[in-house]
Amino acid sequence: MKMPRRNILFIAVAALTSAAALFAQRPPSPPGKAEVVLAGKSVTIDYSRPSMRGRKIMGALVPYGEVWRTGANEATLLKTSVNLEIGRAKVPAGNYTLFTLPSEGAWKLIINKQTGQSGLDYHEDQDLARVDLKKTELPSSLEQFTIEFVKKGADSADLILEWETTKLSVPVQVAR
Repeated sequence: MKMPRRNILFIAVAALTSAAALFAQRPPSPPGKAEVVLAGKSVTIDYSRPSMRGRKIMGALVPYGEVWRTGANEATLLKTSVNLEIGRAKVPAGNYTLFTLPSEGAWKLIINKQTGQSGLDYHEDQDLARVDLKKTELPSSLEQFTIEFVKKGADSADLILEWETTKLSVPVQVAR
């Protein structure tokens, strides 16, 4: 049975309107997840992914010399089911919040024992460790903040944070 053209046009318009409405509802900083398996155990980071949207990021939206929530919205959550060494810090299996301390030169990754707070609720007395991050420049600008693990071996990976033209990294391995 042949469908009248008017019905086809109506269905097409309805589908496009629905797609546009869904796109408009997409949050400006959607959720992201970085995952790696080390020594058979899961390590994940749940975070929000802000975009540049024409803004200056490093030294402006992400000010130097002030603790940054390392993403947007809620605090960035590290969950590990294995004891880790992140840089030189011993991190027991468990849940932690990640913050960073940006600067024009060296950056620090802050591993904080408090969890479940907003990304703006930071308490230094809850820090488990502060770890040096290696900073390099990206060859081109990256629009959306990204966290990922790059696996190096069965029990090691690099934790990578990238945004604008900044790349930060730190080695992660199963604690010995």
